[in-house]
Amino acid sequence: MNILRSFLFGCCLLALAAQPARAQVRPRGGLNQPAGRRLTQLDNARIAFITARVVLTQDQAQRFWPIYNEFIGKRRDLNRSARLLRRDADNASLSDAQLRENFNQDFAIRQQQLNLEKDYFERVQKVLSLRQVAQLYQAERDFTKEVLRRVGGPNQADALPEPR
Repeated sequence: MNILRSFLFGCCLLALAAQPARAQVRPRGGLNQPAGRRLTQLDNARIAFITARVVLTQDQAQRFWPIYNEFIGKRRDLNRSARLLRRDADNASLSDAQLRENFNQDFAIRQQQLNLEKDYFERVQKVLSLRQVAQLYQAERDFTKEVLRRVGGPNQADALPEPR
């Protein structure tokens, strides 16, 4: 079973790494096909990575993955909202009142993210042991580091951005 997991994980990471790196142009209507396909590949690689790191019984897996997928979707939506808000905050023509409102909205989004994390933790610990939850959180951090390492090249995950 571990060999199968390792094989699937390797295939997903290989498929993700083999994709050509290029800028994705997104129409206002949503994700274009290549960006959507890359997101699906990234999600598949994340699932394979977590599956390889956190050993779940069949019953746990059937109950865990729907909760996890719902959490990922909600987290992605909140991150998208925060990103759009930050993009709008770069507008030099915003008044002080508009800037204050942007800050308040940012605080509200961060609070929603925290509430989502807490709710997710409560729901997941009803399905997994605390040790498995800890393994899950560590696997998510390790996956993020691995993706950053592969996308950015060697030493990129540890590098600090240059000041403007």
